[in-house]
Amino acid sequence: MTDRDMIVCRCEEVTYGELTDTAEKFGCTSRELKLRTRAGMGYCGGRTCRSLVDAIALAATERDVTQITLKYQPPVRPVHFGDLGVITND
Repeated sequence: MTDRDMIVCRCEEVTYGELTDTAEKFGCTSRELKLRTRAGMGYCGGRTCRSLVDAIALAATERDVTQITLKYQPPVRPVHFGDLGVITND
């Protein structure tokens, strides 16, 4: 297994190779890289891969660091099923 085969986004199974190839080919910002590869769009919302996606986009472009940040949206608040309603077995 090479570095290119390393999974960066576990939720969407996006590899390091896919991210670097896409960033170099299109000169992507973090947001564009996310949209093209789906990295950071999975269940965790980018909490595990966001910093590496940002770093790959920064390395592939000549932008200022402040222009390259990937926004993530964690769930507002976890909700227990019991809070949604009571299920009875009548």
